Amino acid sequence: MKTETKDAAIRRLARIEGQVRGISKMVAEDRYCIDVIRQVQAVKAALVGLETVVLNDHINTCVDHALTSSSVEDRREKVEELVAVLGGRKK
Repeated sequence: MKTETKDAAIRRLARIEGQVRGISKMVAEDRYCIDVIRQVQAVKAALVGLETVVLNDHINTCVDHALTSSSVEDRREKVEELVAVLGGRKK
């Protein structure tokens, strides 16, 4: 993972961690359910954003390297990984 991607991911994770702590506090304080759900949705959206950042980095580094290598096996492996992760299947 590139340094700038790693730094961005760590910043995003810190924000997500704070959001999750906030949701925990809301539940403990018996806050209105819809307000809690809205915060859960915000965390889910933040996780999708993090996933996109990490996936883009993977494509631009690991996948690009494999696709330009002479190893057919490396290329096949990276494509299979992407299909599995984007299709929601476990490798």
